[in-house]
Amino acid sequence: MKIVHTESSLGWGGQELRILAESQGLARRGHQLALLCPLEARIYAEAPNWGLRTVALPIATKRLDGLSALRGWLRANPCDVLSTHSSTDSWLSALAAIGMRVPIVRTRHISAPVPRNVLTRWLYGRATRIVTTGEALKRGLVERTGVPAQRIESVPTGADPAVYSPGDKYAARLHLGLPKETTLIGIVATLRSWKGHRHLLQALPARAMLVIVGDGPQREALEAQVRTSGIEGRVRFAGNQRDVVPWLQALDIFALPSYANEGVPQALLQAMLAGLPCVTTNVGGIGELAVDGSTALVVPPESVAALGTALERLMNDEALRKTLGAAARQHCIERFAYERMLDRMETIYREAAAYLER
Repeated sequence: MKIVHTESSLGWGGQELRILAESQGLARRGHQLALLCPLEARIYAEAPNWGLRTVALPIATKRLDGLSALRGWLRANPCDVLSTHSSTDSWLSALAAIGMRVPIVRTRHISAPVPRNVLTRWLYGRATRIVTTGEALKRGLVERTGVPAQRIESVPTGADPAVYSPGDKYAARLHLGLPKETTLIGIVATLRSWKGHRHLLQALPARAMLVIVGDGPQREALEAQVRTSGIEGRVRFAGNQRDVVPWLQALDIFALPSYANEGVPQALLQAMLAGLPCVTTNVGGIGELAVDGSTALVVPPESVAALGTALERLMNDEALRKTLGAAARQHCIERFAYERMLDRMETIYREAAAYLER
């Protein structure tokens, strides 16, 4: 198949990585993939490293020039499926495809609620198939858009357990310049407010060091919080890392105290596959990964006290750390395999492409 993705977002995070990982996998299966995105988007620069063809179009905002450019490109480059991801490119694609025989698959990555209005119902009604990255997101769309549940598929992002696996903690620390004996708590996430970094800084146990992998709009605010709190020596800002595996393998505990917008977070999935005991919240689709007391410790969102207590509990209980880490890895191997994600998306794209042939 010829599968064309559109992405209007200029940012960088799990959504963009899902597009790239899925595209790379389907390209290996023989499909032709292309990505339409703004020239200034981070994914435009990153995609070639994943073997994905990119085309720069002015679709960062809902403007007539972007609509015209997208419509012209689709007319000149027929495809079997058009796969959209953010609000802006989904709107532009739905409008651009009017009068064309172009099936649209709309993927919804985050749990932020969509508006309840006729325009939203029209947009989602234009899609041949709808995909969410978790069951909670699917339920939310059914409730708010009125789209029948049978038209929506929940396909969580998968990860390869052979890549994201437990490793030699001390070798990883030596390689990364991290202290050998200190308890290391880590978070891998774009520095956005709703990821809960500021709560994690407040909850950081006195005997631990926090490793923050990722970058984003909250970087300066978080660095200022660290200075004000006088904990500069116990926080490491590692920035964006192309390969997060050694950073995960160096940790004792992983934390993701998100309080909004989450689908099924890739970083949490990767940490669980790496066998790490995790502390997180039950926001969005996180509950599909984190079962309190079984695969993770789950705390209320924005509760610094509960977060701190959970982290202390894991620090003081080695047996619990091992039990949670092993259960988390097994749970993710069984339910969130990379090839399973590719199988399901390939089927959805084939069904969408076949829909217009009926």
